[in-house]
Amino acid sequence: MTKILLIEDIPDNVELVRKALSKTGYEVIHAADAETGLAMALAQIPDLILLDLGLPDYDGQTLAGWLRDEAILDATPIVVLTAWPEEAAKQVVKSYRCNGYISKPILKVNEFITQVNFYLKTP
Repeated sequence: MTKILLIEDIPDNVELVRKALSKTGYEVIHAADAETGLAMALAQIPDLILLDLGLPDYDGQTLAGWLRDEAILDATPIVVLTAWPEEAAKQVVKSYRCNGYISKPILKVNEFITQVNFYLKTP
């Protein structure tokens, strides 16, 4: 089963992502802060990481840098999941070697699933 690590601190966002992706057949694991997210990524090597930028302990950019410094995660796509303006999100993606971004709030679940599938390179 495809495993997605969601690093997000807002419970409503976690619930929405978990419901949408679980119905699609993905296993969703969750971390509510950067330190836990890093530990889970290294321990479980997910197929995709969805990364919020506004975390309670460290910001998402710092975590993206830590994740990209880990050779074991080189092949793991990191997708920023953010409510930040598009230009700011694009800059984070470029600067921190992420694979792309998905805007919040998630208003169209089917569109969100299509975006996740794209980053996982699945139909």
